[in-house]
Amino acid sequence: MFVALVAHDKPGALSVRQENRPAHLEYLKSTDHVAQAGPLLDADGGMIGSLIILDVADMATAQNWADNDPYAKAGLFQSVTLTHWNRVIG
Repeated sequence: MFVALVAHDKPGALSVRQENRPAHLEYLKSTDHVAQAGPLLDADGGMIGSLIILDVADMATAQNWADNDPYAKAGLFQSVTLTHWNRVIG
């Protein structure tokens, strides 16, 4: 099943994102659960959150993956939602 992880950064947390980005990118590459991923951007192109499409067996696996993301462990996110997603195109 696909799960869309949508996370919005805490205001003023760009330094937390930058400091933890190498570990986050390594985490994305180290598991076989990530189908697509990329940052959410503000009007000026600055990173303000994340969109990750997970390919997992169930929501518990998605939650475990999200909880172990280095960004989550660093306290970057103001909010995180996990939503079952149905790919129609692509």
